[in-house]
Amino acid sequence: MNLYPLVDVPEPNLLKDTFVYSLPPLIKFEDTIKETIDGKEIEFDPGSILIRDIHITDTTFRDGQQSRPPYSTEQITKIYKMLSRLGGSEGVIRQTEFFLYTKKDREAIDSCRDLGLKFPEITGWIRANIGDFRLVKEMGLKESGMLTSISDYHIFHKQKQTRQEAMDQYLEVVEAALEAGVRPRCHLEDVTRADIKGFVIPFVQRLEKLTENQPKHMKVKIRLCDTMGFGISFPNVSEPRSIPKLIWRMKEECGISEDRLEWHGHNDFHKVHINGTSAWIYGVNALNTTLFGFGERTGNPPLEGALIEYISLKGDLSGIDLSVITEIAEYFLKDIGADIPSNYPFAGRDFNTTRAGIHAGGLRRNEEIYNIFDTTGLLGRPPKVAITDKSGTDGVAIWVNDFLGLKGKERLTLMKVAKVQRWVLDQYEKEGRLTAISDKELEEQVKIYFPDLYKRVKNK
Repeated sequence: MNLYPLVDVPEPNLLKDTFVYSLPPLIKFEDTIKETIDGKEIEFDPGSILIRDIHITDTTFRDGQQSRPPYSTEQITKIYKMLSRLGGSEGVIRQTEFFLYTKKDREAIDSCRDLGLKFPEITGWIRANIGDFRLVKEMGLKESGMLTSISDYHIFHKQKQTRQEAMDQYLEVVEAALEAGVRPRCHLEDVTRADIKGFVIPFVQRLEKLTENQPKHMKVKIRLCDTMGFGISFPNVSEPRSIPKLIWRMKEECGISEDRLEWHGHNDFHKVHINGTSAWIYGVNALNTTLFGFGERTGNPPLEGALIEYISLKGDLSGIDLSVITEIAEYFLKDIGADIPSNYPFAGRDFNTTRAGIHAGGLRRNEEIYNIFDTTGLLGRPPKVAITDKSGTDGVAIWVNDFLGLKGKERLTLMKVAKVQRWVLDQYEKEGRLTAISDKELEEQVKIYFPDLYKRVKNK
């Protein structure tokens, strides 16, 4: 055991190379990761993410509509426009996929295409059968996902097929797509519960063989679908649940390059975000997401979380406009009527609101102590306090000063807001209150105790 002496310093070491505050905290890698697969030592280099074209794909209009009432064409078009602004001109949000089955689905595609936006590219989603593929051709799409269920749970129990029958059906649709000039994206449904060596690898190798003579833009893509959330982010977990091993086999044994690999997860075991990030780190370029994680059952990787992770990994904004997250959240709450939990990261009403007095004290002294990054500058969401009997005088001081718009030396001291704090405590100690104090109630107290300052605010 090494003994480390205390290093007393005249100035604080705030680790600013990681916690820059003007960006989400940066993620840095120091070492490669080694693991043994089939008796062979394999080395993973997480640092390669800095030079790889990692990006985000969206399934808000496909998987995201399987867990909530369907969006209207107008809503889809507005969300699509906001997604384009959110991902920026570099196309960090690269693609979005649509159902094709109803007239409304197809009208939504046409409405979004009419906008003429480069990103996100519009793609389709179908079951892997010839009848469905007709819809892709009719819509004139350049790429479409195809549901190629890969586990025996699906092949035997849902499709009532043998592995050979399933493979033949899938390959027939892929060949039809190639003949029509449509890039096939095969969705390996339930891959983390499949026979990797007995079916997954042979099938993907056949797919690669089919497209080996195709130009780069037509080579098959593989979406790895963790349909039930069984995937594990550690390389030393046994197959089929190890995400690193699965990605390694796709690349090294099937010849699928990282630019043709995509991860699609579900949150059944609370692992959806870390599994998506791990897929990026271990060699997948595309992470499939939905806005606010809406998706089948427990949902998909949240798009806004993936954007924050992207910035943390890359070290810059890359054209991303995070303030659009706030705009989309307001649209979902007010216009669509969707339920976003108040404490939901980055988008919930109270995600950067503190009710703890000790936290409020830290915020009053230095915002960085209890705020994750510059939420005001990046999201347009300044940190707030909600006032209860646990907020303390610090919390009241922050609320009052922020309401009055006071800066620097103008800000009221703890002593000056003590009467407001006394009123707050009386609500709980004398009145037996159990709920938080509302902004309207606090405003009334400011009007009583600071009438001149209150008039100045109202007259602006």
